[in-house]
Amino acid sequence: MSFSRRKLSAFSLSFLDIMSCGFGAAVLLFLIIKHNVDTNVPQPIVNSDLSSEVVLLEEEVLEGEKGLVIIRNTISDIDEKLVTAQGLARRIMEEISLTEGLTNELVLDGKDGKLNKIKSDIKRLETEKQQLIADLNKTGEDSRKYAGDGNRAYVTGLRMGGRNILVLLDTSGSMLDSSIVNVIRRRNMRDERKRTAPKWLRALNTVSWLSAKFPNNSQFQLYTFNTETRAAIPESKGQWLKVGDKVQLDRAIKNMKNTVPEKGTNLENAFKAASQLRPLPDNIYLITDGLPTKGSKSTRGATISGKQRLNLFERALKTLPKGVPVNVIMFPMEGDPLAAKAFWQLSWITNGSFMSPSEDWP
Repeated sequence: MSFSRRKLSAFSLSFLDIMSCGFGAAVLLFLIIKHNVDTNVPQPIVNSDLSSEVVLLEEEVLEGEKGLVIIRNTISDIDEKLVTAQGLARRIMEEISLTEGLTNELVLDGKDGKLNKIKSDIKRLETEKQQLIADLNKTGEDSRKYAGDGNRAYVTGLRMGGRNILVLLDTSGSMLDSSIVNVIRRRNMRDERKRTAPKWLRALNTVSWLSAKFPNNSQFQLYTFNTETRAAIPESKGQWLKVGDKVQLDRAIKNMKNTVPEKGTNLENAFKAASQLRPLPDNIYLITDGLPTKGSKSTRGATISGKQRLNLFERALKTLPKGVPVNVIMFPMEGDPLAAKAFWQLSWITNGSFMSPSEDWP
């Protein structure tokens, strides 16, 4: 039995077979392409030199940023200083304008002679300033020291200084005390007791205090006077001694402390002795307690009245050197009411000073 063959046709394959073959081909193609891609990717090449340069560049960038911050801060400071400087410049310009205005006023006033007067006043004040500086530099504190009780600083109205300084110390019997009764009582004591009388010690301390204020480059003389006038250093009478010679100054003070107050008061002789010094003194310090009781001419009677003592005082003034300031330090005496007024007038007329210190001075 024969069989007839069926003819093969393209449409005899099933659709599913066709799709399976196509999908398989696609997968095969994908695998082939993917493999080639993976095998042909070039590996990264690492260059150590380039990495170092990159690190250096990064560090330089960081340093540059820090420097930029510092520059910004500096600029801020400069801006602040600039503002301050501008403010100062404004003030300076205002002061310059004000000064120019004052100068113009002075120029205008100068036409009337006021400018010349101002210049002379400035010159005079400058001279006085230099003189004050010189006086301060000439203090005598280095030649002698006097601290007093408690090392106090003493402030008085006395006119200190001078090139030739004379101290006149009253050594009459009234310097033993401030009351007449006590003077009479102490006058009959031994000399050692008289030297320790409180009033007399105050007078001696005053001389010591004054000597500590003498300018170092000046000259001095210490005279004591009662009925007679004596130099503290006997052989130096009529001569000036140097303050810078500490031995002489200490000797004069020591001799004064050995003096015993006695007898009456002859102020006329003291002023005569002052007028005989050459050159004349330019400052006198008179330490006394009342009007004189003796003169060049003797008075009648055993007693003397206040009016007579005033006459003796006025007679003594005639022998006083002209133009010499007299600075009076007075320790008042009982029963002599006219003394304070008379000695105050003396200091005022001679352009000196007057003081009546307290019991604890100096």
